[in-house]
Amino acid sequence: MYFTDRGIEELEGRRGEEDVTLAWVADRLREFVDLNPEFETPIERFATWLARLDDEDD
Repeated sequence: MYFTDRGIEELEGRRGEEDVTLAWVADRLREFVDLNPEFETPIERFATWLARLDDEDD
């Protein structure tokens, strides 16, 4: 198990039953980067990865 799995498991446990939009997730990611600018690059990579999941070129 990766260390990050704990946070993912907590997220799923606390909010796994909620319905959210990708716009809501995008707002939370922007808010997180505003509060933690040192994470700008990983969040950018994560958001780009999510956006391109269905691209056939990858």
